[in-house]
Amino acid sequence: MSPSVGTGRDLLAAAGVLFPDREGRILVVWVSYQAKHPVEIPGGGWEPPDGSPRETALREIAEELGFTPRLAGLACLDWTPDRFRPPVAAFLYWAEPLTEEQLAGIHLEADELRGYRFVTPREAGSALPPKLSRRVTACLRAPRGAAPLELEDGFAVGHTTEVLAPAPPPPYTGAAALDLPPAERPAPPPPMDRDTYIATRPRIRAKARVLVTDADGRVLLVRLRPAPGEIGPYWALPGGSIEADRELPRAAARREVREELGWEREPGRLLGLDWQPPGEGDRPVLVYVFDGGRAGPAEFAAIRLQEEELLEWALFEPEAAREVLSASSWQRLSACLAVRDAGGPSGPVELVRGRPV
Repeated sequence: MSPSVGTGRDLLAAAGVLFPDREGRILVVWVSYQAKHPVEIPGGGWEPPDGSPRETALREIAEELGFTPRLAGLACLDWTPDRFRPPVAAFLYWAEPLTEEQLAGIHLEADELRGYRFVTPREAGSALPPKLSRRVTACLRAPRGAAPLELEDGFAVGHTTEVLAPAPPPPYTGAAALDLPPAERPAPPPPMDRDTYIATRPRIRAKARVLVTDADGRVLLVRLRPAPGEIGPYWALPGGSIEADRELPRAAARREVREELGWEREPGRLLGLDWQPPGEGDRPVLVYVFDGGRAGPAEFAAIRLQEEELLEWALFEPEAAREVLSASSWQRLSACLAVRDAGGPSGPVELVRGRPV
C-alpha cells in the first residue's frame, strides 16, 4: 500500500523544535504565503526517508533555517485529532540554545518563511494557532524533568496531569501579537490547497500495548495467531492497532485489553514511545506502551482470550521473554521495565526499534 493511501488506522506524523534563548524566550517563524495562522514553530511533516521523528526535526530545521541544530530531549508527543484530516502524532523537541555562529548563519527558506523572532512564552501562546499553542505552552510550563509530556489535542493526560496544573489558554491574537514588520511584497497563495496537501502526505500506523506483571515481576505475554502469509505465531504484549479515525491511544489500550483478555483495566503511566521504521513497502509504526500494573491470581484466572486472534497467554521472567520476543520487542520491553522500576515524574522513554535515543 502506498504511504499516502489512507485507511481508518492511518495518521500523519510531524516534528517541531523549541529553540530557547538565555532569556527564557523561544524562536517562532512566520510563513511567506497567505495563511490563516502565519506564526509557527520551526519544523514540519515526516517524510519516508526520515528514519525517525528526530531525523524529521533535523531535516526540517536544515531546510527551513539553514543549519543543523543540536537536539536535546523530546519535549512532548501530542496526538491531535481533527474532523477534516487524519490525526497527527506531533513530536516536539527541545534544542540546545543557538550559538552566535548559528544565529548569524540562519538562512530562511524563502519560499516557506519570511522571518523569525524570539518571543516570550506569553507572546508565543497568543501568536501560535490554538492547537499548537496548547502544545507549546504545556512544554514551557512543565518541569523539564517531567518530559516527554503525554498530550492529547494539546491537553495533559497520564503523568502529565500530575506535573501540569490546568490553566486557561492565552487569548489567540495571531500575528497581531508580535507586531511583525510588513512584507516586502504581497504574500502568494499556499503551494496547494488543504485537501490536496493532506491527501498527498505520507501516513504511518500506531499501536497501543500494555505491560502487565504479576507479584513476582513476570511479564504477561500473548501468543498471536499468524496472519495470512506469516511464517508462524509470535508473542507480544497485549494490545494492537489504534483505530486512528475514532479513538485516542489510551482508549485503544483500554479496548484492546478488554477484547484480548476480557479485562476492564485502565491504562496507567505511558512508559515508552517506540518508532518502528518500515520494512520494504510497509509504513512506520509508532508503538505506545502503557503500564498495566500488577495483576493477582484471580485476575489471571479470569482471562478470556480473544480466540480469533490469540492462541494462548503466559507469564515470563523478563530474561525468558527475550527468548520468544523479536529483538526490537525485547529491547522495547526492557526499556519500559526500566522506566517503570525507576518511578519518578519523568515521561516515557523515546525509542527507535526498541533502542533509547
